[in-house]
Amino acid sequence: MVLSFLLVGVLALLPALSRAFTNPVIWNDLADVEIRNINGVFYYSASTMHYSPGAPILRSYDLFNWEFIGHSVPSLDFGSNYDMANGTRAYVEGVWASFFNFNPHTNLWMWGGCIDFWHSYIYTAPAVTGPWTQHTQIYKCYYDAGMLIDDDGSMYVSFVQNNNIWVAQLTADATAEASSQEVFPQSDTYGYLEGTRMYKRNGYYYILADHPSTSEIVFKASSPFGPYTSKVLVDTVSPPLTAGPPHQGGIVDAGNDTWYYMAFVDSYPGGRIPILAPLTWGSDGFPSVDLVNGGWGSSYANPLAAHPVPSLTGTDTFSGTSLGPQWEWNHNPDTTKFSVNNGLTLKTATVTPDLYSARNTLTHRILGPSSTATIKLALGGMADGDRAGLALFRDHTGWVGVARDGGALAVRMVTDVDLSQTGWTTTNTGADGASPVALPKGAATIWLRVKADIAPASDQTAQFSYSTDGSKFTNIGGPFTMENSWNFFMGYRFGIFNYATVALGGSVKVSEFTLSA
Repeated sequence: MVLSFLLVGVLALLPALSRAFTNPVIWNDLADVEIRNINGVFYYSASTMHYSPGAPILRSYDLFNWEFIGHSVPSLDFGSNYDMANGTRAYVEGVWASFFNFNPHTNLWMWGGCIDFWHSYIYTAPAVTGPWTQHTQIYKCYYDAGMLIDDDGSMYVSFVQNNNIWVAQLTADATAEASSQEVFPQSDTYGYLEGTRMYKRNGYYYILADHPSTSEIVFKASSPFGPYTSKVLVDTVSPPLTAGPPHQGGIVDAGNDTWYYMAFVDSYPGGRIPILAPLTWGSDGFPSVDLVNGGWGSSYANPLAAHPVPSLTGTDTFSGTSLGPQWEWNHNPDTTKFSVNNGLTLKTATVTPDLYSARNTLTHRILGPSSTATIKLALGGMADGDRAGLALFRDHTGWVGVARDGGALAVRMVTDVDLSQTGWTTTNTGADGASPVALPKGAATIWLRVKADIAPASDQTAQFSYSTDGSKFTNIGGPFTMENSWNFFMGYRFGIFNYATVALGGSVKVSEFTLSA
């Protein structure tokens, strides 16, 4: 779809002027990095859990300017709970660490991952932007998988099983497993490992594996099935910003055997954000990260000439007939209850007092270290009992929106909408954090705004506000304090919602979404 973007953003221009990029390369929640260089263009895949479509694809021409271009999993067709059917939900399930690659022997893009610790799904596409379709299910869990496509076209998948590292070879048509073998047993040396990635360089096979939240280990062998020797790549390295240690990433050849490591750091409440550093290969055939004073550098020389892409900030007017690739729904949407056509129309899809059970909440990642989201909302189609607005969405949620009750409209700021971290059941549907503000009878349009500060060393709060003219905004309620625990995995997002508490039939129209840094 066509988006209304600002001209090239300041963040994209700075690396070009300084000839050095800064970390994080993109301050978005994009965990479980799988990164590929295909014909000189870089592609990035990440986890999305219960958000749909799943497994976003980003593109870069220089490794530090990135843009969203699509998703590998167009719909979470993994069970009725992903549709919120009959009161079921799938929070923190779905798309976890998965593999992503291009097979030059079949000219197919491939994505694969284990869902619900049960079955592994493989999706393929003739082009990176799709159409992506489900290729097969393999009735085995390739947990935290990486894929290597060998020189002869053989496909190998590294994964974790029973806390040990395994490698499977797929059949030539990638519809089943041909064989599998344990290649590294659990040991006291490294402890529990996950997040595998598989590569080949100079005739040697490599598997990266992550010790959660602290370190990355590299395994090396002359055969895909080993035996492997190992070496630590990073271990509790100080990050380039106040966050957790770099870990669970992928490596990529930027050309001419010049390699880089893209890891992420735990930076809640914003989530897990990617950082980049060059690699040097030693005489022993193992890589090491180029550190700065013993830590991960906040800046390095550009891998390639800067190639700016459209800014992540700007205004989306929802032109065309489909959503842009930066958007993801909370669970699969009811496609009969929304439309895109010079604006986003959201019909109520669920009768519930619980935002977490409401279908068709549309989400957008927060851009760190702080950013502001503003929507322009048409209210004329709201029915009694409807709630529509803009949320700061995670397991501890707040929102600013409009409620229609008894024919009257009022602006509300609601806080303490909470999920339990055990079972992800709703423990609180929220309460007013400020006195509702009545709107004039016949009010047709309102602007809603959330300003969120997700910098790890900040107060990590958000401010909600509204406007009746799109110019003068009035704060409603005090600062909302975000949850910064890791348990939900995904970071905070802006969420656009419209749900009914009485009966279906109402609707709202969002004509603009503006993200500013």
